[in-house]
Amino acid sequence: MNKERLKSGLLRMGIEADALAMDRFEAFHAILDEYNQRMDLTAVLSEDERIDRHDLDSAAPLSHGLLAPGARVIDVGTGAGFPGMPLLILRPDLRMTFLDALQKRIGFLQDALARLGLSAQTLHARAEDAARLPEHREQYDVAVSRAVAGAATLQELMLPFVRQGGLSIAFKGPGLAQEMTAARRAAFVLGGTVRAVVDAPIPGREDWAHVLLLTDKTGQTPKAYPRRAGTPGKKPLGT
Repeated sequence: MNKERLKSGLLRMGIEADALAMDRFEAFHAILDEYNQRMDLTAVLSEDERIDRHDLDSAAPLSHGLLAPGARVIDVGTGAGFPGMPLLILRPDLRMTFLDALQKRIGFLQDALARLGLSAQTLHARAEDAARLPEHREQYDVAVSRAVAGAATLQELMLPFVRQGGLSIAFKGPGLAQEMTAARRAAFVLGGTVRAVVDAPIPGREDWAHVLLLTDKTGQTPKAYPRRAGTPGKKPLGT
């Protein structure tokens, strides 16, 4: 792994990474490669591309100071652990929960966490089902999600996990502008208020226009939400 590319990229984002974090990134890349040989976890990328597309992109909330010390965070639809794993590597104080609907991904993450010496909770469930469990509903300071769904759908999948006064952070691309009206309407229904869309540039990658959609949890989510598994994607609120 090109540690210098990762470290310099993080520094340009205003994020410092100690030697242990860098070693953990290198080990996580190796574990990903090992698992990718027998299951489809991520697209096979060059090392530099993986650093840019996964590690640096995932770290964006830290460059904006969005995660308080010891924050309880849920990564909704984490897949191969993005953005949650880079965030946890850089900030082991976070109380992270990795949520995914596929058991094979959860198994991979459990193994990776053990081998990296990191502590986190894993949850095998659909977001719509997990958000109805009392131990997870409105229990998190922050929900994060990356490359999962449209903005309005994400509001329904994320906001039910967030406590009042908390925040959801959706990683989005340049197409977000066309989704904003529906995203704002959905947030309103779910007890949220869109705070801002902030730029999340990746150093040296002017070809990417990544942003973070920030939604404050300003009220309770009505009991009717989230709707049954699959419905938020098929019939997004606010559209």
